[in-house]
Amino acid sequence: MGDRVFKRKIYEELREWKEKYSEKYALLIKGARRVGKSTIAEQFAKKEFKSYILIDFAHTSKEIKELFDDTYNLDFFFLKLQQLTGKRLYEKESVIIFDEVQLCPKARQAIKYLVADGRYKFIETGSLISIKKNTKDILIPSEERKISMFPLDFEEFLWAIGDDVTADTIRLLYKNKQAAGDAMHRNIMRLFRLYMLVGGMPQAIETYLEQNNLQAVDDTKREIISLYEEDFTKIDASGLAGDIYDGIPASLSSNASRYILATAREGTRSQQVRELIPDMLSSYTVNIAYHSSDPAVGMSLTKDAGRHKLFASDVGLFVTLSFKDKSFTENLIYNKLLSDKLEKNLGYIYENAVAQMLTARGNNLFYYTMESDTSHHLYEIDFLISSGDKICPIEVKSGKYRGHKSLDGFCKKFSSRIGDKYVVHTKDYKWENGIHYIPVYMVPFL
Repeated sequence: MGDRVFKRKIYEELREWKEKYSEKYALLIKGARRVGKSTIAEQFAKKEFKSYILIDFAHTSKEIKELFDDTYNLDFFFLKLQQLTGKRLYEKESVIIFDEVQLCPKARQAIKYLVADGRYKFIETGSLISIKKNTKDILIPSEERKISMFPLDFEEFLWAIGDDVTADTIRLLYKNKQAAGDAMHRNIMRLFRLYMLVGGMPQAIETYLEQNNLQAVDDTKREIISLYEEDFTKIDASGLAGDIYDGIPASLSSNASRYILATAREGTRSQQVRELIPDMLSSYTVNIAYHSSDPAVGMSLTKDAGRHKLFASDVGLFVTLSFKDKSFTENLIYNKLLSDKLEKNLGYIYENAVAQMLTARGNNLFYYTMESDTSHHLYEIDFLISSGDKICPIEVKSGKYRGHKSLDGFCKKFSSRIGDKYVVHTKDYKWENGIHYIPVYMVPFL
């Protein structure tokens, strides 16, 4: 494995950086480990530049690292770098990639002067958990343009498995607010369920394509989860960050209105979790939805920082995480999803998938809960996004459902603020009583 390169949408963002910003800024690609940052950086360098040098600070020589001890004489620096790597650089036509830049803080500090020099372009990749840890005593360059890289979305997954048609079909169906029809809908849902099981991590997709075996895919995802948990010890030696991550499926499955601390570790205080959340978000391993106390277009102004839900950044990893302590054969989700018999109590998998898709589209996630006027039942809107000067509530349903009282109650309470209303489900598209009922595979096109 490791030779396959997948088509990624972020490539166009790299091209925009080169054309518009590379004269004044280096590019820092942010994202979780194993999400494909290094691969896309090198692919871009090969296609868009006359030559490139890739320095992998996790696997490079002592001599190259020592170059960054003194960058005062850049003529000598670049001459020595070319000699040590055996690669020629061309002014204005070459790029230098600092891979795993967190392992050489002096290299990141040098970006300010390397960019100002103007001879070459620079791309950085790395783990932000370690970057934050290793930059306490250096000057962080302001000459960086940062972009985020996420796991492959559903459309990219379809491209990876050789399907260049389905995503365009979904896009057209959504644009026209049109149902797919029974046969097409069943086929697209089958593909989407496969995406949920495999996920969007390049290694997991590569394993699927090479072996066509979900147990092998699960093994690959377990390796990635282990890497993440090792990373968590860098920000929290007590292991609580890892416990918080492991507890995500249990918290979501409880249908609680916030992350349940007990699912992480008994006796955990909310302040302990709150202190770890920023670093966990920086790792791109989790997505967060904050409770909005007064839903309006400026929801960031009304978020409750102490009341939130956590989601795994990749639905495929989430499936494995749900049964991490059991063998593959005991993971009910694989069989249930493959046979389209996912039980209602496993519907939180769709909620995690929707959170991932909305985040990849650039949305900050918010939700809202309120008590019913007629009972002590708690109504909850799973997600809130804004469109123009209106808010669009989204309620996620899986399998058969009887109603949407939460959505109705919310829209009644905030009627003047409401734009489009969505119920995301596993059935085909329909429009009924002012509500868009959209199949889950249309969420990326909202």
